[in-house]
Amino acid sequence: MAELWQLTATEAVSRLRKGDVSPLEMVDAAAQRIAAVEPKVNALPIRFIDEARAQAKAFRRDASDHPGWLAGLPIAVKDYNDVGGQLTTYGAPVFADNRPANDDRTVATLRARGAIPLAKSNVPEFAGSHTFNPVWGVSRNPWNLGYTVGGSSGGAAASLAAHEVWLANGSCLGGSLRIPASFCGVVGLRPSAGVVPRGDGLPAFDSLWVDGPMARTVSDVALMLDAMVAQTPHDPLSRPMPAGGYQAAMQRGGAPKRIGFTPNLGLRSVDPEVARICESAAQNLKAMDSAVEAATPDFSGSIDSFQVLRAAMFAEVRGGLLPQHRARINPDIVWNIEKGLNLTGKEIITACGARNALFHRVARFFDDFDLIVCPTVAVPPFRVEQRFPTEIAGEKLESYIDWMYLTFVITLTGCPAISIPCGVTKDGLPVGLQLIGRPHGDAELLGFARRAEQALAFKPVVLAA
Repeated sequence: MAELWQLTATEAVSRLRKGDVSPLEMVDAAAQRIAAVEPKVNALPIRFIDEARAQAKAFRRDASDHPGWLAGLPIAVKDYNDVGGQLTTYGAPVFADNRPANDDRTVATLRARGAIPLAKSNVPEFAGSHTFNPVWGVSRNPWNLGYTVGGSSGGAAASLAAHEVWLANGSCLGGSLRIPASFCGVVGLRPSAGVVPRGDGLPAFDSLWVDGPMARTVSDVALMLDAMVAQTPHDPLSRPMPAGGYQAAMQRGGAPKRIGFTPNLGLRSVDPEVARICESAAQNLKAMDSAVEAATPDFSGSIDSFQVLRAAMFAEVRGGLLPQHRARINPDIVWNIEKGLNLTGKEIITACGARNALFHRVARFFDDFDLIVCPTVAVPPFRVEQRFPTEIAGEKLESYIDWMYLTFVITLTGCPAISIPCGVTKDGLPVGLQLIGRPHGDAELLGFARRAEQALAFKPVVLAA
């Protein structure tokens, strides 16, 4: 069964459903691969293989026809999500010994759909898009171990790129599903708010932070999304799955007729090599019989709006830690919390107004276009020694998240967005193309993304054991 780690998630689940392979064999295959590559990448620092084996041995093969039934597939869980009895550290010394008793809602839903959690994936301390922290150290990119995996779902993306697991969950505020997918040559989907129900630790009516799936292919992402969706009275934004599920809707989907491409959403600089790779990829989408035009909605005011609303959320969720634990928290996170605590009512009202206006401009754009396409990240993966980029193509940046603008302004719109790999730099590092769908258009976007994946025909590398 040594070849099991090479299967796609869709292939692996098909074998599990047929009984051609057992959940225990899949856990053992993952464990062997993890043992071989984990010392190099540090993607899954919290592992509970014995518990996963016990669950696999007790697993009852179900004849469920639920489209998201995973039938005993092992998965990685982000270290911002609770797995009952295991550590949830958020990469933070403050929570280094935190061991919740129960699964959170995301994990409980996945487990009920036949997933077997087997490890926790590494994250930045509380938030950010470079995965390093004082508890578990830095995660390294399987394409080149000297480079970052992105974040905050960085360990998840690296574990997929290294073929340690078949599926991994992630979460996204400013780009944490899309940025690591881009940097690691995998696929990450930010669903619309409410598609995946969230746990009780987040503000109930917040629409900026979402949970979502990561995988190596668009089809595998759709499979995991089906496994994550559940309407619940405990999440006021949650919504039901579309008839037949997202995989079926993806398969039915056609190609976009009209695509708007932009290298920078009209906002600021992009690394020239990244812009060239993504523009070339966008032109290759014409193979879908799609018209590709230079066009973008007006994103003016979006950077400042996100910075304010993100800071307000940090203050709400983590502000209570400062009085006792300030000295033990990453200074960048302290800065973000304090920014939120010091906001004025006028700043918050202005940011909300800018977000509202942006949404309506974007919605009107989708009256004429089916898809917005741009780079996922304005820079290629950077060295692990660098905390964050301080400039892009000579343009100086002010904060630790400025370089993430291509994803975080999309977060403001509420539109679903997906990163698919589209090329590599001269240094052999992957670059992602961000596809943004119309409001509530998650199923349609998956259909477009599958067609785009076929048109681009990207070939990933595999880390040698």
